[in-house]
Amino acid sequence: MGDLTDTQIDAALARGREARQREPRAAAARYDRQAGRVIVELTNGCTFAFPPRLAQGLEDASDDQLSQVEVMGTGSGLHWEALDADLSIPGLLNGLFGTRSHMARQAGRATSPAKAAAARANGSKGGRPRRAAGA
Repeated sequence: MGDLTDTQIDAALARGREARQREPRAAAARYDRQAGRVIVELTNGCTFAFPPRLAQGLEDASDDQLSQVEVMGTGSGLHWEALDADLSIPGLLNGLFGTRSHMARQAGRATSPAKAAAARANGSKGGRPRRAAGA
């Protein structure tokens, strides 16, 4: 690929400056034991909170482990050293609490009275119908 030129380096630094101004960044983060939430203070003055059980790598963490949250570098992410877990601030704000497979597992755990009633009704009919041959 060759050596980077000064122009390429300057362009990359400019993109980084623009991203820091445009993208949400964490100024501080902490774990609120009483609320059971990770609280993130953003550089724009907003606050974001989420339950750690939703986030990949934090599902089974203790309160002590969760309280060791660190803001990464320029505020682009959160890091828990003891858990070897990292979360992206833009991702969290977009509702992404882990990889695609993690998010799919979380979605499959969703329960509601309607889902429970549908499962009971389906079970009383003998369960899921078999697939037709060749389908």
